[in-house]
Amino acid sequence: MPRTRDDATVCWERRVYDLDRLDSVDMIVSSWGRPGIAHVMISFGFGGEDFVVFSVEVRRQRGERFSEIGGFFRQYELAIVASDERDAVRLRSNVRGEQVRLFRIAMPRHTMRSLLLAYVDEANHLHDSPRFYNTITANCSTLIFAMARRIGAGLPLDYRMLVTDRLPDYAFAMGGLWQGFALSELEDKGNIVERAHQAHDDPAFSRQIRRGVPGWETLP
Repeated sequence: MPRTRDDATVCWERRVYDLDRLDSVDMIVSSWGRPGIAHVMISFGFGGEDFVVFSVEVRRQRGERFSEIGGFFRQYELAIVASDERDAVRLRSNVRGEQVRLFRIAMPRHTMRSLLLAYVDEANHLHDSPRFYNTITANCSTLIFAMARRIGAGLPLDYRMLVTDRLPDYAFAMGGLWQGFALSELEDKGNIVERAHQAHDDPAFSRQIRRGVPGWETLP
């Protein structure tokens, strides 16, 4: 549970999720002012109550700072982190001061299940066969693309897969974001920063940050 950029309470937990209750997928995009650069996470929801977010990250050693250039030269190991949103999302919105947007993805339930299991398989594969992070070929967006293709999604290659803060544009163009809204509306209504600060220590953090986000109008 993060307190500052460099300090947190360590709290590893074992949780069980019922795949029969899986009914939502959200794309969470966090940016920090560098043109073209953002971090992309995928969150899976169960009945609008329980959420687990997957984040593809570099595994940095203590005191080591991230560099996009270093990411080209096998400087960092690749990691897939599964966590509560009060960890991965709140760290970025409330502690690091990043701009965080949440987009509900329009996806059939069977595809949600396949994508979640693809994340689990990829994480287990990394455990058995570690690999390096790469700024272009193995990052937070390209691994999502690779997993989506693996489960049968016919997604064309596009430069926006590499310019990660443009990934919502790509998803919108492919018809993957919630229907009935312009992209500008989805981006505006999906800005969760203010709600995240208000819900900082709320156990219902995940539900609170979704208030007003298109696709979450019937949130309990």
